Amino acid sequence: MNRWAFLALIWASPLAAVTCEDMTLGENSFTACTVDMDADDLRLFLRDGDGNILGNFANIDNALGDGKLAFGMNAGMYHDDRAPVGHYVQAGTEVMRVIPNAGPGNFGLLPNGVFCVNDDSAQVYETLDFIEKEPTCRDATQSGPMLVIDGDLHPRFLKDGTSRYVRNGVGTSADGKTAIFAISNSVVSFYDFGSFFRDVLKTPNALYFDGKVSRLHAPSMGRSDLGFRLGPIVGVVE
Repeated sequence: MNRWAFLALIWASPLAAVTCEDMTLGENSFTACTVDMDADDLRLFLRDGDGNILGNFANIDNALGDGKLAFGMNAGMYHDDRAPVGHYVQAGTEVMRVIPNAGPGNFGLLPNGVFCVNDDSAQVYETLDFIEKEPTCRDATQSGPMLVIDGDLHPRFLKDGTSRYVRNGVGTSADGKTAIFAISNSVVSFYDFGSFFRDVLKTPNALYFDGKVSRLHAPSMGRSDLGFRLGPIVGVVE
């Protein structure tokens, strides 16, 4: 391959392989973003270099300098001061320990789980399984409830459940090489949201991040949701 052909190949290749698309299940619409863990730089974000909460996608872009977010999403429940409710690890540093018992709100709808990220893999673990296996995680965030557990919906989800919000979460492939993040484009129940991960995305394990405050940053779709300041955020850097 000559020099110009090589350069043309490089220029034609995306720096990040994350892809986002709108999908449906029944009458419900969702946006799903697929991250290739072998190709994409997936990270968690909470504070800037001065210790201030980043809180939104624009602040992360500013903090990255020459880099930018190719994708972003809120990544777990947080207190009023934006500190994470559950286990949180960023770049190998533990900020918050694992919470094995029920916590506030939906976090306490056990079983909940931990999203564990390494340089070339990502997995969703049910919390007690995570404690037992003690996997190494470069980044990690605990949230709840679990949406899908080993191919089954959370046992407390009701098909006729009346709690309906815009919701977001993440599922992982069995081999950990793919992470798929999804947000509903209208209000949905836990049952419908979990069913989307199980039946459409086919992820054997999936974790709920939050509702009401759920937001997506997907520049490839011309979308960057605004709203209140967030706590933990997950994103792909390019």
